[in-house]
Amino acid sequence: MVNRIRNITLLFFTVLSCAFGNVKTLDIGAAAPDFKLIGIDGQYYTLNSFAKADILVIIFTANHCPTAQAYEERIMKLVDDYKDKGVAVVCISSNNPDALRLDEYGYTDIGDSYEDMKQRARERNFNFPYLYDGDKQLAAKAYGAIATPHVFIFDKNRKLRYTGRIDNGENITKVTSHDTRNAIDALLAGKKVPVEKTKVFGCSIKWASKQKYAQATLEKMNAEKVELSSIDIAGIQELLENKSEKLRLINFWATWCGPCVAEFPELIKINRNYRKRKFEMITVSLDPPNKEEQALKFLKKSYASTHNYLFNSDDKYQLIEIVDKDWPGSLPFTIIVKPGGEIIYKKLGMIDPMEVRKVIIEYLGRYWEHL
Repeated sequence: MVNRIRNITLLFFTVLSCAFGNVKTLDIGAAAPDFKLIGIDGQYYTLNSFAKADILVIIFTANHCPTAQAYEERIMKLVDDYKDKGVAVVCISSNNPDALRLDEYGYTDIGDSYEDMKQRARERNFNFPYLYDGDKQLAAKAYGAIATPHVFIFDKNRKLRYTGRIDNGENITKVTSHDTRNAIDALLAGKKVPVEKTKVFGCSIKWASKQKYAQATLEKMNAEKVELSSIDIAGIQELLENKSEKLRLINFWATWCGPCVAEFPELIKINRNYRKRKFEMITVSLDPPNKEEQALKFLKKSYASTHNYLFNSDDKYQLIEIVDKDWPGSLPFTIIVKPGGEIIYKKLGMIDPMEVRKVIIEYLGRYWEHL
């Protein structure tokens, strides 16, 4: 029953992906479509760039996709294991960055733009050419990529001999069928690939046509109710104790603080990225207690449907001492508090959004770590 449900689910994602992208996956025996794509090294690549390889493995993947992330190490291992056997491996990211909804970042610290690709490659030390196809998405359409990751393996004559998954499990400890490796090994031995085509499982390609869905999601988020409540020193102490099950980001700010205002949009994005997981964002305004209307106006303009508070005392020094004895008192000041009250991140001044995302993901865990 479990396998049947999984197969139905895989089929659903396959059909859904095709419907959005209106693509047809290459048939076995088809010739590899040519392409001209820029790599993260700034160089352009075509099929001819890999002419010396006896076998060409093309993998459509993505930075943000939890399933694709689960396979990054395996792809790099694949490159190392076969690089001296006439096998070339190239990865292509075809996601349109503007088609990615903010709530699709729940398991990632990075998006799918060209700059994000370069960042990801540096952090993970990718050992393969990583090409960008996200603007026109011509390669994904030509090959019929429907999910990330999606593998296409071509022989010396660049005829398709295998298409489908890398293997049958995001959790590497549970893998029982190494489909991509089996296909490569068969071709190297001059044999017919035992299984030429499999279903794929992962995030659907983010076609440019999905931008309207991303925009609709954004508009829905922007329509959420924004409220501001008063909080006293006891309430601040309770926030810091964090007796919830959620990782808690607390931002101390004020409307008169330029850096506070400048960084606020990024904080709102972070909240929208992770709030479906065990994460919450809280803002504490240190505007004067009689400036509630001013603070609320800013929050509404910022679409801050977070937990928002206005400190109800003019004695800011008492709050500063309770929050962090090392905090000199300037704004903005941001902390991240684990359940139980341990502060695992603090930043005086404007945050580095990438750094904050990494802290959050490190604590919450990545998708495949929960499998």
